[in-house]
Amino acid sequence: MSKAGNRKKLMAVCAAAIALFFVAAIRPVSAQAPTPPRSKPSTSTHIGGNSFLGPRDIIYVPTRPVSDTLADMYFGDWRNSEPKVMFGSLIVRDILTQGDNFSPPFPGAVLQFAKFLSYGKLEPGARTLPSTLQGLQVFFYVSDGEGEVSAGGRTEPLHKGSALLVPEGLEFTLHNTGTTELTAYMVGDPTYPGFKPLPSFAIKDEDTLRRGPHHAPSPSPFTNQGATAHWAHIEAGFFGKNNGLATVGGISTVAILPMQMGEPHPHYPGHEEVWCAVEGKSLAFYGSQLRIQQPGQAFMLRPDNVTTHSSINFEEPGDKPVNFLWFAEGLKTASH
Repeated sequence: MSKAGNRKKLMAVCAAAIALFFVAAIRPVSAQAPTPPRSKPSTSTHIGGNSFLGPRDIIYVPTRPVSDTLADMYFGDWRNSEPKVMFGSLIVRDILTQGDNFSPPFPGAVLQFAKFLSYGKLEPGARTLPSTLQGLQVFFYVSDGEGEVSAGGRTEPLHKGSALLVPEGLEFTLHNTGTTELTAYMVGDPTYPGFKPLPSFAIKDEDTLRRGPHHAPSPSPFTNQGATAHWAHIEAGFFGKNNGLATVGGISTVAILPMQMGEPHPHYPGHEEVWCAVEGKSLAFYGSQLRIQQPGQAFMLRPDNVTTHSSINFEEPGDKPVNFLWFAEGLKTASH
């Protein structure tokens, strides 16, 4: 398709998306949880939430929130970060760091629950030093390459789509067994006094989860077939507080098919939710703003009960889905 054709396609998708912003709901549930239908359209002022029944419930706020102009403070990209070394040989660049959910001191410094969202690389043949986490657990989502993790006399392979949780207090090593870089997105999960970590590391496979039983379907008639919530979200749930996490509420990947979009919605204070693109190019719909989101870029939604968000896959039908690493705190239920 020509550049002009691509531009027209993008403009059409943007126009459709903008017609849907500033939407609301009546209860604060998790980002992946559906909301039961309401018996009649809402007549109240904009009260926020994180889901709504459909177009009949769209409510426009009387003035544009100041937060709309702050969108870039809530985005991060590992390419803009200086490299650092973890575990002796893992080269790490931060995407989002700790800061303030409402007043980031600099772009990407938005996390108050999770410790960090980062991107790590291990060179071919490299092995990390034996390391033990204290006051912290680390989740790894392998985005490319092959390797293995070893701890407590146990060794397991790692490959693209592997989700690894290394608990606090366990000595472990990572080894790149392939001929290309082993790359992974990393989430720091702080622990707390009295927390009981898993006795060993845990691994889940994204492809296996996607082939398995789906989550309960959304009751909303606007949710696409095969999706589980918010019109278009196809989730592979990895870990939650019921199976190893301490502070972060849940970690998943979420796929969106071509020419589909998630349901725009806001979040209440205390709900720290992050969307990190790992495959495919998409549009991040943030308040009244649109941003092209490439793999390695992430945003956290400002949880002010006003700012809405969605992710839009504007590729042609038949192209690959876009895929996101998603994690949040403030969940009513853990991911599964």
